[in-house]
Amino acid sequence: MTTENNLSENEENKISTELPQEESSENTVTIEENLQEEDVETPEEHIVADISLGDALKEMEKIINEANAGENFKEFNLLKEKASHYIHDEVEDKKHEYAEAGNAPENFSYEHPSQAKFSALVNIFREKHDSFQKGQEEEQKKNLDHRQTIIERLKNLYTNSEPGTNLFKSIREIKEDWSRAGQVAKSEFKILNNNYFHHLNQFYQMLDLNKEFLEQEYSHNLEKRQHIIARAKELENEPVIQKALNELQYLHKLWKEEAEPVAEEFREKTWEEFKEISNKIHERKSELSAAIESEQNANLEKKDQIIAEIKKLSEPSETPNHNYWQNSIRRVEDLRSEFLKTGSVPRKLSNQNWNDFKTILRSFNTNKNSYYKSLKGSQQTNLEEKLKLIETAKDNMNTEEWEIAVPLFKKLQEDWKKIGHVPKSMTNKIWDEFRDACNTFFNNYREKSSASTDNWKENYKQKRDLLEDLKTVSNDEGSIEKIESIKTAWNNIGKVPRDKITINTEFNKTLREKLKLNKINELELKENGLSETQLTDKARKIKSQISDLESEIVKLENNLSFFTKPSRENPLLKDTYIMIDEKKAHLETLKQNLHSIIAGE
Repeated sequence: MTTENNLSENEENKISTELPQEESSENTVTIEENLQEEDVETPEEHIVADISLGDALKEMEKIINEANAGENFKEFNLLKEKASHYIHDEVEDKKHEYAEAGNAPENFSYEHPSQAKFSALVNIFREKHDSFQKGQEEEQKKNLDHRQTIIERLKNLYTNSEPGTNLFKSIREIKEDWSRAGQVAKSEFKILNNNYFHHLNQFYQMLDLNKEFLEQEYSHNLEKRQHIIARAKELENEPVIQKALNELQYLHKLWKEEAEPVAEEFREKTWEEFKEISNKIHERKSELSAAIESEQNANLEKKDQIIAEIKKLSEPSETPNHNYWQNSIRRVEDLRSEFLKTGSVPRKLSNQNWNDFKTILRSFNTNKNSYYKSLKGSQQTNLEEKLKLIETAKDNMNTEEWEIAVPLFKKLQEDWKKIGHVPKSMTNKIWDEFRDACNTFFNNYREKSSASTDNWKENYKQKRDLLEDLKTVSNDEGSIEKIESIKTAWNNIGKVPRDKITINTEFNKTLREKLKLNKINELELKENGLSETQLTDKARKIKSQISDLESEIVKLENNLSFFTKPSRENPLLKDTYIMIDEKKAHLETLKQNLHSIIAGE
């Protein structure tokens, strides 16, 4: 009778012939290697290729804030390279513009706004990755010691096991312990894994096992192989090709590391079946490559169209003006954003496509800058011409030779309108000087020409009566028309004695009170009889208020954009929306008044 540890010599020899040998065909995992060696763009690379600088920095920050930040080295490195590429290109653009402006390139100095944040993210991740690597090394060393202990247990099981040992239970515990053991360094794994399977084969070959136990082991191992094969069959119908290829690679790793020996009749059969399924899935890589190639070709065509449009904008067929370049700048910025959002192109054409894009952008900026350099020259010429007009106006503003001076000043005003733009910093200054000189002349002219008939005391009496009428105005129906009538009459009355001039201040104060009482704006009044000077001052005042209102509206609308989903139903935003509506209504009224003044209505 034989026991678990004592078999007859014949049975031992019989079992030895059935034990697994080195399965060379199964160890040749060419499919797995091909999957790793083929130059196929990974999903991470494909996504990063489409990302902007701002989004890349956000993703980098998101990674370093994760608990397992150090593990994501590949993804972080792809984002880092993309962000670095953007920053470098933008700095080079600034350097190019600096040199185009006639400056010496060696004097160029520029700190990219995102450089500090980028450097900080890289340094933080480097520290976290170093810490992760150190932890990995310690963990791998611990796992290495543990696996070597498991191998020693396996070796002792077939060399020094005591009589009565339950081999089936012991080998199952060893194999389960091995499968749960953590990772070790790649440089150690191959030798370690071969050592383990060597002793496992020795266990099957050299121990005095009974046939029943051996069959149980083979049956258990066959189930493992069949499970791997079944999962591989499911991957044949996986719609996402890249996912199928990635999981197939993992299944090959399992087969290589955990597919233990099976009975002779199933050994080659299971491997051939698994290999055949793998080949079918592997063939689907052509579908993935075709899909990526089609998408990348479409992206290339789109990017080439963008480059062509920017080139057309940078080389206008007709002589461009300021409006053309301003519209083109906005359009090129939209095209630039669209180019960066468009996905990757074929790798062999990627650098050329990117260089073409950067070159045409630089060409556009160079032509635009050349235009504005020439424009500055013409503006300087216009400034000199207007300064001459100002000088002529100042020389003649106090003359009383009306027959000569009146046509002269009208001609000066016409010439002023014909001269083009001047540098923005000088626009208001020279206009105020020219207007003051013209106003001085025409005020003298009106004063002298009406001196014989102008009764200032009578004017004062009329204005006093109008002021008293204004004080009696209430908010009844028809009050607005009465206010308009009083103000028009007031404007048509001439000057008052110098010692009575405070009546004008009193009238304006009373007018504002009555307008406030009737809830109307002074600029909404319809006035007649205003002089050219009064109309000009009123127009300038309206323009200033329009500019202020537009700034306030933009600021309020920008504040709304900080909310994820701003709506009028949100109680926190209700007052803001009401305020915006009121300001827009007021703005429209001001624009209509300004149009009426300009149109002479």
